[in-house]
Amino acid sequence: MMEELNRKGEPMGNLSLDLFMTLDGVYQAPGGPDEDPGGGFRYGGWQAPYTDEAASSWIGGNIERMDALLLGRRTYDIFASHWPARGNDDPIAAKFNSLPKFVVSRSLSGPVWHGTTVLTSAGDVAEVKDRFADMHIVGSGSLARALLDADLVDRLNLLLYPLTFGTGKRLFAHDAGIPAAFRFVRPPRAFSTGAVALEYERAGPPVTGVTAGS
Repeated sequence: MMEELNRKGEPMGNLSLDLFMTLDGVYQAPGGPDEDPGGGFRYGGWQAPYTDEAASSWIGGNIERMDALLLGRRTYDIFASHWPARGNDDPIAAKFNSLPKFVVSRSLSGPVWHGTTVLTSAGDVAEVKDRFADMHIVGSGSLARALLDADLVDRLNLLLYPLTFGTGKRLFAHDAGIPAAFRFVRPPRAFSTGAVALEYERAGPPVTGVTAGS
């Protein structure tokens, strides 16, 4: 079967996960103290001290490439209350406001952010993502874990920060996710603050062997 292409000649059906994450895998509340204090998490807003122009440019590049946005309910509520109010003079706001948006929620009805479609389960994402060349899920850690379990994530765009908390919500929790191997899309990029951008794509199942001398 021939691979379906969009009008630019690009393959359809790619789902990328864009996530800010600590060295011990915590993604919870990078943006501010009140973003997600669930479980008594006390370190909300940990990203801000490690932001520089180069890292912001890398994040902006990922946003520019996406042609659809996928969010979990908590992240959707944060975005929907923020980006429309910024106005389209802000290039990131203009991009998000114009994109087709999908939110996975069993309770949301009548979303007010223009261009939003509600999906009732993570299983609906398999059909939706095939309409787009590069759909991105941003943050939305609980949904991201469900999509990893369902083998629906094709690419990881991770911004890894030089922090450990020992507590908080993690992308790869115990007994979560399917076994998978990944390969670099491009070499890692280190920023002046110590943060590192890692871009991986799926590379099939893990391969094992015996290390010389073992």
